[in-house]
Amino acid sequence: MFIAYVVLAALISFMLVFSARSKLVKDKDIVETMTRLGVPQSWYPLLALAEFAGAAGLLIGIWYRPLGIAAAIGVVLYFVGAVISHLRVKDVKGTPFPIILLLVSAAPIVLGLATV
Repeated sequence: MFIAYVVLAALISFMLVFSARSKLVKDKDIVETMTRLGVPQSWYPLLALAEFAGAAGLLIGIWYRPLGIAAAIGVVLYFVGAVISHLRVKDVKGTPFPIILLLVSAAPIVLGLATV
């Protein structure tokens, strides 16, 4: 289970860093989606910071599991917010991706608890 945690932590961290970078450079697709969801551009740095923190926490969690579990919980809550944001504006078409990320992000919690 340790290897599964390491692989998932690395993959999710890569995805979070890529997403955070896209917010910081204001990638066209991200800006369009976030504008449609009603997210102000002033929030982009804070959302990117949350993603960077989640990625770092998951990776540090490889060596210090309690931090990895806490980071995974934070990432899950981040994606709960993303799902709610999509549903709030009735963006059903954009909802599956955050739901998948939410479910995948929950796995490190289970794996982290199993390998403490």
